[in-house]
Amino acid sequence: MNPVLSISLPLIFALTLGQSLALCIPVDYVIHVEKRECGYCLAINTTICEGFCMTWDSNVKKLLPRRPSALFQNVCTYKEVVYRTVMIPGCQHHAVSYYSYPVAVSCKCGKCNTDYSDCVQEKLDNS
Repeated sequence: MNPVLSISLPLIFALTLGQSLALCIPVDYVIHVEKRECGYCLAINTTICEGFCMTWDSNVKKLLPRRPSALFQNVCTYKEVVYRTVMIPGCQHHAVSYYSYPVAVSCKCGKCNTDYSDCVQEKLDNS
């Protein structure tokens, strides 16, 4: 086997595997902010966490014990977040013209935290 090929194939495989596992990352996102009391619709460029996280969910849920550790579903969520504030131009004097928004600095796979994320959970059927 060619020595260059024997070195490059494992390297290509490692880079490909690393990219497929690191899919929970900050990505660019645009938030549109509009208030009735203000004269403008403001487009804000920020970053949010997005991507794939490995989960384990069995097809035979009824056979597993009813413990949170029996099943787990990770979501791509914030590891580190900062908040920035902007002023919406053209607001009337009585209106609040400031808007704060999150900026994802880094992301992780973990449990969904309802303090700052919308988490959807499937209803369990007890029958």
